[in-house]
Amino acid sequence: MNLVELAENFSTEEAAIKFLESKLWPNGPVCPHCGLVGEAFEMHSDADTKNKMRLGLWKCSSCRKTFRVTMNTIFEDSHIPLHKWMMAIHLMCASKKGMSAHQMHRMLGLGYRAAWFMCHRIRHAMEEKPTSKMAGTIEADECFVGGKIRSGSQSVKPGERPKDYASPTSNKAPVVAVVQRDGLVRSVHMEKVTAKNLKAFIMENVVSHAILNTDDSGLYETVGKNFAKHDVVNHSKDEYARVEPDGRLATTNTVEGYFSLIKRGVYGTFHHISKQHLSRYLSEFDFRYNARDTSDSERAELAIEGVKGKRLMYRDSSPKS
Repeated sequence: MNLVELAENFSTEEAAIKFLESKLWPNGPVCPHCGLVGEAFEMHSDADTKNKMRLGLWKCSSCRKTFRVTMNTIFEDSHIPLHKWMMAIHLMCASKKGMSAHQMHRMLGLGYRAAWFMCHRIRHAMEEKPTSKMAGTIEADECFVGGKIRSGSQSVKPGERPKDYASPTSNKAPVVAVVQRDGLVRSVHMEKVTAKNLKAFIMENVVSHAILNTDDSGLYETVGKNFAKHDVVNHSKDEYARVEPDGRLATTNTVEGYFSLIKRGVYGTFHHISKQHLSRYLSEFDFRYNARDTSDSERAELAIEGVKGKRLMYRDSSPKS
């Protein structure tokens, strides 16, 4: 479905609940209390009662406890209507460079804090836990996410001593990524990139018989010895791609293309990302990149499938004072 069809089909809360039930309960309602499948009945209010039951309320035939499809998901205890959640997920999955909380708050008619927390909960659902290591041709690289140092920030005020010159990356957050060529990507935020933690991350995600492609940074010299082949592209001599005698292509253009999506998202959409929440934004960009060969609606359905068991509390996501 595109956004117009989404708005038409999910114009009511009941329609959104039924859609979510069909995706999370393909074999019938699942009791989150005892785990019984298909042995619950939906509860309805009497027509003349004043205290109406919540839509989508079920009762287990075994443990006799009530539940809704939103229990133990990112939607639990949310006061935002479920059909707005569906639209927000679709918008985030369809926007190649992401969508800011301010944009979401304007488009869906939500308060800014509610939209901000909603976006973080959706990113939490997009987190993918690796089940196997990458193989084949792998590209690894690092980048720095953040804006430039403001002009004049190094100026000396009267009565102060001259400040030490800040490096161009002093206010930026390092990000390391490994990309399987024509495959998946995995990225992580590191407080400081060293040969030790870089090796640990790559070895954790890549099999030893893979072909590793990196630039000429000395950080990769040690880790490259742990793989079948280590192709180095010499960026310091303006070399960005090279064909080896056996026909294989040595380049890091794929992982750098992934970094360009992150940077375009930061510069053009989010404008600022704190280090505290950078890992959640990386989960969002990883998810969209790994599902790049699917349609917007299929990508949204993949995100919906990831909401189970991923409840996120506001106190766990709010900025630290």
